[in-house]
Amino acid sequence: MKSVWVPRCILLGFFVLQLMLVAVPAARADEDTIKIGILHSLSGTMAISESVLKDTVLMLIEDQNKKGGLLGRKLEPIIVDPASDWDVFAEKARELLTKEKVAVVFGCWTSASRKSVLPIFEQLNGLLFYPVQYEGEESSRNIFYTGAAPNQQAIPAVRYLMGKEGGEVRRWVLLGTDYVYPRTINRILSAYLTAEGVSPDDIMTIYTPFGYSDWRGIVERIKAFGSEGKKTAVISTINGDANSYFYAELADQRVDASAIPVMAFSIGDRELLGADAAPVGHLAAWGYFQSINSAENEAFIKMWADFNEQRDKTTNDPMEATFIGFRMWVQAVAQAGTTDVNAVRQAMYGQRIKAPSGFEVVMNTNHHLSKPVMIGKINPSGTFDVIWQSINPIRAEAWSRYIPDSAKRTADWTFPWVCGGCIEPKFKEW
Repeated sequence: MKSVWVPRCILLGFFVLQLMLVAVPAARADEDTIKIGILHSLSGTMAISESVLKDTVLMLIEDQNKKGGLLGRKLEPIIVDPASDWDVFAEKARELLTKEKVAVVFGCWTSASRKSVLPIFEQLNGLLFYPVQYEGEESSRNIFYTGAAPNQQAIPAVRYLMGKEGGEVRRWVLLGTDYVYPRTINRILSAYLTAEGVSPDDIMTIYTPFGYSDWRGIVERIKAFGSEGKKTAVISTINGDANSYFYAELADQRVDASAIPVMAFSIGDRELLGADAAPVGHLAAWGYFQSINSAENEAFIKMWADFNEQRDKTTNDPMEATFIGFRMWVQAVAQAGTTDVNAVRQAMYGQRIKAPSGFEVVMNTNHHLSKPVMIGKINPSGTFDVIWQSINPIRAEAWSRYIPDSAKRTADWTFPWVCGGCIEPKFKEW
């Protein structure tokens, strides 16, 4: 048989074509799904709070896939574990955006973790939905904040305690874990209390490390501070598993909630599951409690219980905030007809849903929600009774009016005006 000479350039062309034919099915396989990043601690001190949010996103992905997916494609979860390490949060965020090329990320709990990943999302133009109450003083075009801002939780909670219904509290212990959120919230609350005429001598501030367990001396200080003739309350921004040790010490030293109530901003329905004994009578402020009576909440609890095959029926505020963010993102993608971050971001403004709280919540152009605030009291069964709630949803303020520099700032990402913290803005001429 006579051999045929083939020019090298043609052979190279055939080789490249074969590679392309092999690569195309792989690329199409990637395009068959929409990747959803899940960035929550599954180990370390914050796992007690964050692990359930991973499962909440998985539940919502499963539910959406049962409906046919999104834009004709199935949703695919990509799970990473930052292990309660703020530097690892940044590493994992970069991995999700560059290696996995996720369309969106649902994640973070502490403000330290959010601050760690924020520059990554801005640099790579990713999209993060952050589902936990936080200190404000921030507005990023790459983050949607579905938890409460200070004017939707901290300020109303303190105002409630100052009133007759809350016991007319006049002395304050600002007690928190030592990181960004508690320190900034306490700065805002100190300014608010001062504006309300509270003397600096009637405010005591204490910080402890993550995972702190030896509360005896601190509880003794709280008791002494509260024994000087003025009604005293504790505002708690303790995070993670340190809460269980704190409430156990309160019980050991017989600190009665009627004498010195604790108002918590990071203890919800699920955190009480790990308590040896329910801290009866103490309080928490959130935008949602499991005991809310609404058709939307009944459906939410049933969805969660069904997802867990009835092994777990307990929900909480960050789970609801995750639910809100996910559903709004789905609506925005459907409206935009694409998962492109710029298009989805624009479509997010004005998105609204009837939330499990029973209120209709809406996403504003400052990347924060209008949502309600509620005060819950712990009952003997270890759940919360809602004893007060706002009449209407409250529009979140990204920048606090009680901090002089922040009071001048605004946040508005409406195109063509893009501003996360401008001072006395004037809209650009188009």
